[in-house]
Amino acid sequence: PKLRVGKFANGKEALTVGQTFTLDDNPEPGTSKRVYLPHPEILSSVEAGHRLLIDDGKLELKAVKADGKSITCTVVAGSGISDKKGVSLPDTDLPVGALTDKDRADLDAVLATGVDWVALSFVQRPEDLAEARKIARGRALIMAKIEKPQAVARLPEIIDLSDALMVARGDLGVEMPIEAVPGIQKQITRAARRAGKPVVIATQMLESMITAPVPTRAEVSDVSIAVFEGADAIMLSAESAAGAYPVEAVGMMNRIATKVETDPTYAGIINAQRSEPEATGADAISLAAREIAETLKLSAIISYTASGTTGLRAARERPQVPIVALSPILSTARRLSLLWGTHCVVSEDATDLDDMVDRACRIALEEGFGKPGDRVIITAGVPLRTPGSTNMLRIAYIGSDTH
Repeated sequence: PKLRVGKFANGKEALTVGQTFTLDDNPEPGTSKRVYLPHPEILSSVEAGHRLLIDDGKLELKAVKADGKSITCTVVAGSGISDKKGVSLPDTDLPVGALTDKDRADLDAVLATGVDWVALSFVQRPEDLAEARKIARGRALIMAKIEKPQAVARLPEIIDLSDALMVARGDLGVEMPIEAVPGIQKQITRAARRAGKPVVIATQMLESMITAPVPTRAEVSDVSIAVFEGADAIMLSAESAAGAYPVEAVGMMNRIATKVETDPTYAGIINAQRSEPEATGADAISLAAREIAETLKLSAIISYTASGTTGLRAARERPQVPIVALSPILSTARRLSLLWGTHCVVSEDATDLDDMVDRACRIALEEGFGKPGDRVIITAGVPLRTPGSTNMLRIAYIGSDTH
């Protein structure tokens, strides 16, 4: 679970190095002396001498006394704490898996609202994901947040059971040496891409924009590196959730990503990372679609997909043209929105091959991915409405009478 402190009466408190600060089981709002910790498993497991790292390590506490109901600490480093900040325990073995009873109840509650993705924090082993999948029962896709050394050690197994991965660099840099994080980020990104699973890079990407209207040059480089590595998505946290410049932060992130993807070196770097396709129809068709689209300078790749598999394979190829995923299933289209370079449209099933081509060309025109006279390439499975049967490529012109 993601471990967090409770709320403060004033929203935040200033602390000084050397002072005493207590975490306890009292749900009253916190003060400069104490705060609620709604995790009895921590209160019963922390021992004197253990470190408690708050807010991705910005505040370091050292336990001096623990009695099962409270942990009395000394502030070792840092100067403040605020509502709902995360807690990491690098010295403490917690007797819990990735899902607590509260997590299971919360997961059931959010699944009932119709969410598309659920991110599972502090995954340590494949069994954690198996349990989440059992609860989800296909109602949402599962994203594994990689932030524990145990997860890095079992990465291939975790990827197999995940629908997507997130490189959660904040807690990862607390749980492991911070200098190891860049290499681990590359390792996770490449492994996810080889498996055809979306990967998200998160935490402190434009951290200075919480309080400043422009990022540091180092932050711009950090974001660009994630894009060059082939991330499907780059994520803001406090910058947009609680920062003073949320719109500017999102705009800056978008401009950096757009600039990188039009850089002359981008295509070469992505091509060098591309993995060999699997011996499946979907992989072969997706590879061929990319090569044909780039060779013939087509305006878009149009992929009919019911389950989402065809869209996933098309995005893994990182074509130099947009991917338009057409699905008759709303949940599939919404879930595919996470993928790199993919624009999703809900469309009724085609009635036959001619209708499939006409519908694809019309949607490309309506959605701004082509104009009359442009050509697109269409991928689909025949017979229609057969998930996992991608076996067709068709080049088509967008006609002036497309409507």
